[in-house]
Amino acid sequence: MSEVHLGCPPRFSGLYVSRFSVSSRPLGTSAGSDGRDECGGVCEQVASRSSSCDCGSPDAVTVDEDGDLILDRRRRNRERSDHVLAVQHGITSSLRSVGLQVWKAALLLTDFVLHKSFTSSEFNGVTAIEIGAGTGLVGLALARVAQKVFITDRGSDILDNCLANVQLNSSILKIDEAKTYVRELNWKMSWPPPVATCNPSDPSSRYLWSRSEIEAAEEGTALFAADVIYSDDLTDLFFGTAKKLMSRGAAKVLYLTLEKRYNFSLDELDVVANGYKHFRSFFTVQDESGALDVTTCRPDFVGEQMDLTEVPQYIREYDRGKDLEMWKIMYNPNPE
Repeated sequence: MSEVHLGCPPRFSGLYVSRFSVSSRPLGTSAGSDGRDECGGVCEQVASRSSSCDCGSPDAVTVDEDGDLILDRRRRNRERSDHVLAVQHGITSSLRSVGLQVWKAALLLTDFVLHKSFTSSEFNGVTAIEIGAGTGLVGLALARVAQKVFITDRGSDILDNCLANVQLNSSILKIDEAKTYVRELNWKMSWPPPVATCNPSDPSSRYLWSRSEIEAAEEGTALFAADVIYSDDLTDLFFGTAKKLMSRGAAKVLYLTLEKRYNFSLDELDVVANGYKHFRSFFTVQDESGALDVTTCRPDFVGEQMDLTEVPQYIREYDRGKDLEMWKIMYNPNPE
């Protein structure tokens, strides 16, 4: 069970719709240029949980400079959300269907996309691919500004849910459904996938690729993946798929977020983050100056860890904690 779903009905079965509130002003910012808001004092954000799940979670609580509570009715207009993301998801799932849940790394990557869309034109008009999309949350945020978005995963249950989320948000976010494609991308299969046509008698055929879609995806410039690092075998398959996509067509950048989850390892006889060491073995690390760490040399990819303090939080309903990371990864076809 994802921590994002804490507070949702614990014995609820089936899919559930949560509403994530998005403000164009990040959490912790005040209405006035001097840091003072309408309550007349400097306010400190001390919690960021709200009722997005419609599950009875409390709204954000703030205090003034004297430590007194600021009541919600005095702040309602100022903190009104500009957007709402409606996401259908499972509250719990089996390991095979973890893509039906919303995970913190997906919310972080969505914050990154929102930040870029609010403050720059970097993703305006791009063709983007979300790999291992799960609920499709990141792809939905991209669809607001991108020319085309391919939201990809595998399994009819997960793909059906992605499509439902596109339809849920098309009017809310003014998403052009004709430019938002939910497609199956099986990491165990080669790229490009076989070309197929939709068969009305087979509902799953709607997720197959056309030749023009494959060509458009290969000319895309941005890849996104959230919380796909938790199994060494899947990490192998993921980077194999990323290499196939990034080695064809236009130059691409992969933005990847993950959550380090710690467990005791009998092999290491220590508490370690599952799959993290294996993940880091796939690329050479580049620091802020552009220098490469030769001790981590891996021929196919170069990765740069991004500073999360430069990614403001626009979505209220999660706590980032200390175990989230974000990486910008480039394909390196001609390593020296």
